[in-house]
Amino acid sequence: MENRETILYIEDDPASRRLVQRVLGSQGYNVLVADDGLEGITIARESNPNLILMDINLPNMDGREITTRLRSLPNFTNTPIVALTANHSPGSRELALAAGCTGFMTKPIDVGTFPNKVKNYLNGLVEPLSPNERTQHLERHAQNLVLRLEGKINELEGANKRLRELDRLKSDFIILVSHELRTPLTLISGYAHLLDEQIKHSSSTVPTDMIGGVAEGLNLGVSRMREVVNEIISVARITSGALDLILSQIRLKNIIDKIVAEYEPICEKRGIAIRVGDLSNLPIIEGDENQLKLAIDNVVGNGIKYTPDNGTIYIVARQVDNAVDIIIRDTGIGIPVDEQRHIFDQFYVLGSIEHHSTSKSAFQGGGLGLGLAITKGIVEAHNGRIWVESEKRDSDKLPGSTFHILLPISQKAKKPNL
Repeated sequence: MENRETILYIEDDPASRRLVQRVLGSQGYNVLVADDGLEGITIARESNPNLILMDINLPNMDGREITTRLRSLPNFTNTPIVALTANHSPGSRELALAAGCTGFMTKPIDVGTFPNKVKNYLNGLVEPLSPNERTQHLERHAQNLVLRLEGKINELEGANKRLRELDRLKSDFIILVSHELRTPLTLISGYAHLLDEQIKHSSSTVPTDMIGGVAEGLNLGVSRMREVVNEIISVARITSGALDLILSQIRLKNIIDKIVAEYEPICEKRGIAIRVGDLSNLPIIEGDENQLKLAIDNVVGNGIKYTPDNGTIYIVARQVDNAVDIIIRDTGIGIPVDEQRHIFDQFYVLGSIEHHSTSKSAFQGGGLGLGLAITKGIVEAHNGRIWVESEKRDSDKLPGSTFHILLPISQKAKKPNL
């Protein structure tokens, strides 16, 4: 049997598309398919099908909205558009016909009778709808369109707001990177110039202590530049899913002891005390020691940064079922409630960047806004979770912040729950 009619089927379910293609294709019809409304409208305008089969429950635009749009185009004023849907709810048929459909069929289709029904619609069958029903359901259809439009507008406004925020974060990040790199570059350039001047104007050997001071300054600048670059690379690896973990059996007590020892000179200078609870009874966990050290270090460093001089950082840990909960609490300025879900975002910096400084240990010192994002990526790569609790931000009352890092004991165990 040879038919030259073209039928377009708009349906997001692949199995339904294949079935209709095979059933109607075996009858000689040229069957085109689209998996969403916008694609369906494009194909319809390009191919001018003799009949359109339309699923109602489609993403983005539903079948009634697509039908209304097609009816507004000159070539589709009289084209048969038949709803083919699994929606059997009362009023569905009338609503589809009021929106512009000429027929209504339900799924699953009866393979034996389906081709004849399609042929009847091709031959001019139009299902009736009384004037009262049409008026009633047209009004309902219009209300649904307005409701959907309102939802789309709200979505677009939310998306635009997020895009503006991302644009601001991007601009801030560029400024921070420039600032963070300029300081070590200034150090390197200054000490290199100093050494050059000494060599040019010295008639004898340059003193050893002078060379030592220059080398120390150069190393300091290079080290800071390396930290900035490593932070950017870490975020890039986490974002792309390329963070490779080298798993081993590790003791969290050893990691935390190393971190505390490294921060001792800074804390002594600022009068900050780090109080560590008894960690000797914690179970050995499976993880990447270097990555977990970096993750915990970032949280401790964050606590030091936002705690005024003479404050305190508390570190305790406990076993919770098949996981270990590391709790890091500070007596700092706290975090606003509405910003707590953003502080783990990439490039997010709490407060204004106008007073940014490159010092990572001074009170409210600077950084790239990547530390907590890196920590979150590392913790989640270990199938763990991180969150923060803070009453508010208050520089006078100092409510502090409490960070929880929940890590599974074994990477084969289920992801720990809160």
